[in-house]
Amino acid sequence: MSANYPCDMHTHTTNSDGNESYRDLISRAAGLGLKAVAIVDHDVLPLKTIFSPEDEKNVPAEQYAATKGICLFRGVEFSCETQVEDVHIVALGCDWDDPAIVQQISDIEWGKERSYTETVCRLNEKGFSMSMEEILEFAGVTIKEIQKKHIFNFMAAKGYAEDWSKAKLLVRDTPYFSVKREKPDSIKILNMVHEAGGICILAHPYLIDENIVFRGQQISRGEFLERLIGAGLDGIEVRYTYHKTTCKDKRPEQEIWEDVRRIAAGRVFVSGGSDYHGDWKKNVQSPRELGECGLTMEEFLSVDFFRTHYMEIQHFL
Repeated sequence: MSANYPCDMHTHTTNSDGNESYRDLISRAAGLGLKAVAIVDHDVLPLKTIFSPEDEKNVPAEQYAATKGICLFRGVEFSCETQVEDVHIVALGCDWDDPAIVQQISDIEWGKERSYTETVCRLNEKGFSMSMEEILEFAGVTIKEIQKKHIFNFMAAKGYAEDWSKAKLLVRDTPYFSVKREKPDSIKILNMVHEAGGICILAHPYLIDENIVFRGQQISRGEFLERLIGAGLDGIEVRYTYHKTTCKDKRPEQEIWEDVRRIAAGRVFVSGGSDYHGDWKKNVQSPRELGECGLTMEEFLSVDFFRTHYMEIQHFL
């Protein structure tokens, strides 16, 4: 079996809410014939090194991936906008030791701990018996590492929902359960990432509701995207696995992709990714696969940032 696309610029590992380690994900990608992968775990700093059994020591993550034939990009998927769901900005190429980024990650950890603990309390109050301690043990994480999907996975395991996505809908669409956590302003994130030497890609734009409230003003999704582009957004995710998410737009996803491509045309570069989490390990029906969505090699190399990084690691490949 080979991947639909050789370059998958949106994947997750056990560093956040995925189910495979960096090393396992890279091995799977190589087995599927991928050439480039971006690991962009949610709101946590990327790993610097991976243990290499061949070298019997930790080596730089990009170096380890390159020995498997993979051009690796380490990044972060920042969840933004307290009042708007699914505004996610993928940051790549940063100095991950930049003090502003390190502080932002710390602030996010605090916000997640507060709001997710309250969500669990409210679920428990309404008959969904669970505790944060049980969820942390189930997910194998600490409170500082908790992700909302860990709660959804636990709810599915307990039989409270058919799968994690149905659990997400249950929480999202029940106002009492949907405790808003403090998230950073999206334009602030754009500026912070650029100052740290990185680039920003808006993930899955059509998961954002058609009409939103942004900075106290009701605007359309299209107007919001225009504001991000005007503020310096570098790229936008065109190909994405919408049919395997809670996307409210039920058109064939190719039609959504074409809408996003028109928005991007001549202004920001095009990206694409599967949002792979290794959910096959949780027996999720029809899980997303690496390379299910992504970029062709021609598309990938047409983006200066991607091509430059790819050329830099050729001596390892």
